[in-house]
Amino acid sequence: MGGHSIEEMRKHVRIYIAVFIALAVLTLVTVWAASLQVSPSMHIIVALFIAAIKGTLVAAYFMHLISEKKTITSILVITAFLFLFMLLMTFFAETTRGPIGQSYFNVQPQLPQVEGGAHH
Repeated sequence: MGGHSIEEMRKHVRIYIAVFIALAVLTLVTVWAASLQVSPSMHIIVALFIAAIKGTLVAAYFMHLISEKKTITSILVITAFLFLFMLLMTFFAETTRGPIGQSYFNVQPQLPQVEGGAHH
């Protein structure tokens, strides 16, 4: 069997089952979190946090990145850093611009009033 003992294979199967259970539980947590009465930006933060955990589990165990070399790990760390940077940029842009979902297209433009305009 390629040098793998039965015990090693059982260990890996237990790990995969544990990761599967963790992903199932996190899916239930995602469904529960959708019913929370919080702001839209907090919904996004919670959803992205849960998705990041689930993505890390999938990448680490099912894609076998947990046993990869330093180059792959470095690329993964850089990607995670850039993801967090973009997330924070979005969060700060939302706090300075206004709430998510606010319609900016329904605002009527304010035209300057002209005094004593010419009558034709």
